[in-house]
Amino acid sequence: MKCQSTEFFFMKMLRHSKKNLLAVVILVGVLCILNFLIAGRLISHEVDPEELSLQAERLVSKESWLEQRDYLPLNVSYQVLAGAPPAQQRYLSIGLSSVKRKKGSYLIPTLKSLFLQSSPEERASMVVVVLLADFDVTWRVTTTREIKTAFAWELEQSQLVVLHVPQDQYPSVTGLKRNYNDAPERVSFRSKQNLDYSFLIHYSASLGRYYLQLEDDVSSAKYFLSTIRRHVDEQEAKKTNWAMLEFSVLGYIGKLYKSAHLPLLTRFLFLFYQEMPCDWLMSRFRELLTQKEPIVFKPSLFQHMGTYSSFQGTYNKLKDKDFEEGLYTNPLAEVYSDMSTYKNHHPKLAWEPGEGFFWGRSPDNGSYLTAVFKAPTVVTGIFVETGSQGKDVLESAEVDIGRDVMSTKKGEKSCEEFWSVGTLENGRFEKHEMDKKDGSSSSCLRIKVLAGQKDWVIIKKIRISTKQSSIPHQT
Repeated sequence: MKCQSTEFFFMKMLRHSKKNLLAVVILVGVLCILNFLIAGRLISHEVDPEELSLQAERLVSKESWLEQRDYLPLNVSYQVLAGAPPAQQRYLSIGLSSVKRKKGSYLIPTLKSLFLQSSPEERASMVVVVLLADFDVTWRVTTTREIKTAFAWELEQSQLVVLHVPQDQYPSVTGLKRNYNDAPERVSFRSKQNLDYSFLIHYSASLGRYYLQLEDDVSSAKYFLSTIRRHVDEQEAKKTNWAMLEFSVLGYIGKLYKSAHLPLLTRFLFLFYQEMPCDWLMSRFRELLTQKEPIVFKPSLFQHMGTYSSFQGTYNKLKDKDFEEGLYTNPLAEVYSDMSTYKNHHPKLAWEPGEGFFWGRSPDNGSYLTAVFKAPTVVTGIFVETGSQGKDVLESAEVDIGRDVMSTKKGEKSCEEFWSVGTLENGRFEKHEMDKKDGSSSSCLRIKVLAGQKDWVIIKKIRISTKQSSIPHQT
C-alpha cells in the first residue's frame, strides 16, 4: 500500500470524525513502516549476489550432483546374506535378481558360467551382486548355503555379494492398474520384478565404473568382460552420447549402463514400477537420456538357458540367435583374397565379429583367403563356416596355418611357410586343442581352395581361439 493512498483514506476518515484523528495517524504510520520494510526485504532478496551465485552453481554443476549419487535416495534396508562389497570400485558390477521357481533353478549354473568364462584378471575387475528376491525364507537359506559352498573363494575375494530386501520395504504389488489388459497375477509379477531391479541397481551403483544387468538363467561367452571393455573404449572414443549398450537382444539381459546414471535408473524403475515390464521401461529410460536408437553389439555375449519361466513355471524356449559361446577372440589381422568380391562383401568381414560375411564369385583351384596376424599368436582352435541356407558352400578346401610373414609380388602379405591342419567337410571346419600338438606361435591362417566350382562362395565366419594373453587389472 502506498503512503499517498493511505493519506486519502485519512482525509476521508477525518470528515466523518475528528475523534478518530489520533488513531488514524498511528495507523498511517504503522502501515508506511510495514510497507517500507516489506519492500526493502523484497529488493534485498532479488539482488543478493551471493545467493544468486549459489543458485547458479547448483544449476551449472550438473555432473557434481550426478556423481555424488546422493539425490533421490531410496529409503531401503538390505540384508547381506553372503560376501561383502569390495573396498575399492571395480571396473564392472554385474547384477542379477533371483526368485524361487516352480520348475528348475538356474542360478548356480549362471554364476558358474560367469566366473568360469572369465580369466583371473577379469574376475579381479568385477563384482557380481545377487539379490535373492523371494520372501520364502527356507528357499533363501538353502540357496545361500549352496552359494557359500560353490563360491567360497569368490565370496572371500569380494567378487560375489548376496543380498535380500525384506518384504516390508516394498510398496504394494497387488490391486494395481491392469495396463495392456494383463492378468492381475502378471501385473503383480512384473511390478515386483521392477522393484527388485530398482533395489538391486541402487545397491550396485557405486561398486563399478559400469553396471551390467543380467537375469538368473543365462550362460556367458568366453572372456565377455574383455570384449565389453573393448566395445566401451570404442564407444567412448566416438565422443557420442550413450546411455545403454546391449550385448544381447533378449529381455533385460546384457544391458550395460554407466554407474553415474544408476541413481536415475533406480528411481525411474521405482516410480513407474506398475506401468509396464522392465525391458520396456529400460527403452524409455534410454530415450529420455537422449540415446534415440539401440546400440547392439554382435555376436551376443549372453544366452538365455532357462527352459521354464520364473513366472508360473511356464515353458520358455527363448534363445539369442546371435550368441557365440566360444566368442570372437580373433586377433587383429589383415585379410587378403584373390577371389573376386561381390559388392561390399569384403574378405575381412568373415574375420571380424558381427553379421557380415565374405561373398566371392566362382573360385578356382588354388584360390585363397589369408588372414595375416598383426603379431604372432598361439592358435588353440579354429572354426570355419561357409554357405548360407545350403547355397554358396565352399565345397573343397583346406585350412592352413603359417609362420614368418613376408610381402608378395601383389603387394599383399602372406607367410613363407604353411602347413595343413585339415579340410572342410560340408562347408565347415572345426578343430580344438591344437596347441597340445604344436604350441608354437603362428602368423597366418589360410583357406585354400582345392577344386574350382561354378557356384559362388560365402565364407560366413572364421573364428579362432588363442591362448589368453594377460588382461590389464583395473579396479
